[in-house]
Amino acid sequence: MVLFGHGASGDRYQTPICHLAARLTRAGCYALAIDGPVHGLRQVGPGGREALGEEMRREAFIDDMVADWLAALAATREQASIGDLAYFGLSMGSIFGVPTLAELTETKAAVLGLLGTTRAGRPFAPRVLADAAAIHCPVLFLMQLEDELFPRDGYLELFDALASHDKRIHANPGLHPEVPGEEIDFAFEFLGRHLALVD
Repeated sequence: MVLFGHGASGDRYQTPICHLAARLTRAGCYALAIDGPVHGLRQVGPGGREALGEEMRREAFIDDMVADWLAALAATREQASIGDLAYFGLSMGSIFGVPTLAELTETKAAVLGLLGTTRAGRPFAPRVLADAAAIHCPVLFLMQLEDELFPRDGYLELFDALASHDKRIHANPGLHPEVPGEEIDFAFEFLGRHLALVD
């Protein structure tokens, strides 16, 4: 099963989650996506990045989301035998994905990225950097070279903090949301290969 974390201003149906989930399901894999805090069915106020800024001022905002992921996974395991785990989450999906993966040490592979740790006002940075050191599964890390939200050095700091011996970074030109479609195709192949769904 692949767990999907969405970005800020999106929800569990955000592009490319449904696309990837459908492809993985056709290959024989389960997919699980849940809304992040103040998004989707949990929307607070305006939702999105505006509400997320306030949410990130809460000391337990990461712990609460990790607990939600673990509860959702436990509930799913009561309904089905899901086998191996993988994770896909970019931007906010990595803010919460990295700490969740630190708890799910059995994960077979992860696609992370669109996230850096340097710049003032990043309250999640120390936690995400610390938890990255507990991630040992293969990682595909996506980076946008002209990202208006996260500078390049912050991307590289987080990538370097990942403890995995099998990690690769794909850097593409463009702003934060301009991930090329071929990277989503590569993510499918990457996850499918590590879950033994594709050759």
